Amino acid sequence: MRVCIVGAGAIGGLIGARLAAHTDSEVSALARGETLAALNASGWRLRQGETLVTGKAQASSDAQELGPQDVVVVAVKAPAMAALATQVGPLLKPDTIVMPAMNGVPWWFSQGLTGLGNQPLQSVDPGGAIARAIPLRHVIGCVVHLSAATAEPGLVQHRNGMGLIVGEPDGSASARLAAVHGLLARAGFDVTSSPSIRHDIWYKLWGNMTMNPVSAITGATGDRMLDDPLVRGFCSAVMLEASSIGARIGCRIDQDPEARHAITRELGAFKTSMLVDVERGKPIELDAIVTAVHELGRRTGVPTPNIDALLGLTRLFAQTRGLLAN
Repeated sequence: MRVCIVGAGAIGGLIGARLAAHTDSEVSALARGETLAALNASGWRLRQGETLVTGKAQASSDAQELGPQDVVVVAVKAPAMAALATQVGPLLKPDTIVMPAMNGVPWWFSQGLTGLGNQPLQSVDPGGAIARAIPLRHVIGCVVHLSAATAEPGLVQHRNGMGLIVGEPDGSASARLAAVHGLLARAGFDVTSSPSIRHDIWYKLWGNMTMNPVSAITGATGDRMLDDPLVRGFCSAVMLEASSIGARIGCRIDQDPEARHAITRELGAFKTSMLVDVERGKPIELDAIVTAVHELGRRTGVPTPNIDALLGLTRLFAQTRGLLAN
């Protein structure tokens, strides 16, 4: 099987290294800069505990050079997706599977949802350009439940978790879903095939759509946010609004915000990915994590005063620091 990783950073690099080391797949990467040079010089490299996982890599900044693939794993940050989508065409053949391993609401999320039609989410796919470049028929959804960091370009450090949830957007138990599940399982991932991948995406978002932006604004770790009763209460109010939106789009969440807070609090003094991006001066994934939920609230008729406040404050914070992608 030919697999291409688009975005060989922390998550993409981890997936690529495991596939290259533990399956018979030919694993390439669409990359650039120092990551491109490192992959071509040293191949895939992943540290898991005391073990260095390695594998052969073919990397290029030109998709045409890599050619058509059986599976394309997209693991870029959401702000980079619109520019990248126009470059992946040469990787696709009629039956290529595209698996976005990304944070937040993906570009394909609203397609086919009852009451939303096929109109793209302008917050994550302005004008539908991504959907035209990567049609829904190629997509298998994915939710990532693992964490990693790049110790240096081309070298990934695994932190915790090996969970991946995969599923067809239409909920079917297809042969290609079984093939992807098997491939990832052979690579050592804790894989779950879901009949409701949109719900899984929404549930993960339900927890991190507050922690991420609040940490970005305040610089606080997870424990400090949840130990402040006013901040915790605000986060709960945001989550209740998101629950109401979820109920309108077939992604009902039965859990109480306090129950989710208790799970998050067990993680201790962690830094969210958005806070890490702020500290590194990188664009934050605001649109996929908050703006898309705000847009879905408007399209479903759910009042969202707390989501609106969270979005406005975080957007202004990011604008004043040049942390929003152009």
